Amino acid sequence: MFLALGTWQLQRRAWKLDLIERVESRVGAPAVAPPGRAEWGRLDPDAIAYRRVRLSGRFDDGRSTLVQALTERGAGFWVLTPLRTDPDSSLEGATVLVNRGFVPTGHRARADRAASEGAVTVTGLVRLTEPDGSVLRGNDPAADRWYSRDVAAIAAARGLPKGDVAPYFVDADATPNPGGLPVGGLTVIAFRNHHLVYALTWYALALMSAGALIYALRSPPAQA
Repeated sequence: MFLALGTWQLQRRAWKLDLIERVESRVGAPAVAPPGRAEWGRLDPDAIAYRRVRLSGRFDDGRSTLVQALTERGAGFWVLTPLRTDPDSSLEGATVLVNRGFVPTGHRARADRAASEGAVTVTGLVRLTEPDGSVLRGNDPAADRWYSRDVAAIAAARGLPKGDVAPYFVDADATPNPGGLPVGGLTVIAFRNHHLVYALTWYALALMSAGALIYALRSPPAQA
């Protein structure tokens, strides 16, 4: 059993290293169109996560959502704003939630960040929806308290048409926003990869178990 668990961890390590390599290649690749409507029903999370994309449209600032965040700049909020894409794009006028970036706790008021008016083009990374809230706290749409970027729940709370919102969101890059807020380009890309340590642990337990068994078999029987 210990040998099987150790081998499984080595297989997991190979998978994780391959994933890290694929993600790093996507982040540095030229921006492409985001997954279109025709792809939404068969999206492969491993294939689209952190894909660098570019999309154009108009922001609906009045339906922005603040999601609690803890970043290298301290505590604050992510500003998620619906972007109505161009009708002639691959998204055919669908709406994509864009994480425009971070604002500190003291600047959560809408007046503290410049509104984005007119047509815009956003470059960023595709991110997977984060349903149900954070590990410690669940989202509370009724009270407008958000602890994770749950695309479906935010879209419903903001009255966005069901079926018209992409099932992912986009983290905007570091292109400066008017007035300096929100601050984009703070995506953290980190994958835990302790599988080699786990594998060595299981193999060590296998060796110790084998040693204990050999010792028990070679020991003389106890005298009555």
